[in-house]
Amino acid sequence: MISAPRTATDRTKLPYCHESFHNLQELRHSASLANKVFIQRDYTDGTVCKFQTKFPSELDSRIERTLFEDTVKTLNTYYAEAEKIGGQSYIEGCLACLTVYLIFLCIETRYEKVLKKISRYIQEQNEKVYAPRGLLITDPIERGMRVIEISVYEDRGSSGSSSGSSTTSSSGR
Repeated sequence: MISAPRTATDRTKLPYCHESFHNLQELRHSASLANKVFIQRDYTDGTVCKFQTKFPSELDSRIERTLFEDTVKTLNTYYAEAEKIGGQSYIEGCLACLTVYLIFLCIETRYEKVLKKISRYIQEQNEKVYAPRGLLITDPIERGMRVIEISVYEDRGSSGSSSGSSTTSSSGR
């Protein structure tokens, strides 16, 4: 789908002129990567999977501090839920031992279900909050649960009309 050309007045609606990005793939193809910001793990409570909520200065002009902190706090809550040991985890472990771990070919563990929930949350946050601001969060599972990676994009079309026409012709994939 090709959107209508943007005018100078359209650029004031959302920061960084990303109002025409309809999906995350379009953002990746239509904008150039300017920077990456890494949110490190927080080991103050041990090795439990938890990320720092300290707001990085590189995102200062891109997103509100409260939106960023809410995202990280929600992710930390989901990871705490995934690592919580309870009756279901105990039963999964016992069934795994009894079936020589073949049961995991048939069922999805509670941990895997929460990881999918986290992936859906990140996808939703990217679409609704981060992509319109020229940012994309990479799922921490793709980075070995070491960091939350936030890619900062710059709009290629804002520098001139010639680059906008080249991205339109390549979007027919």
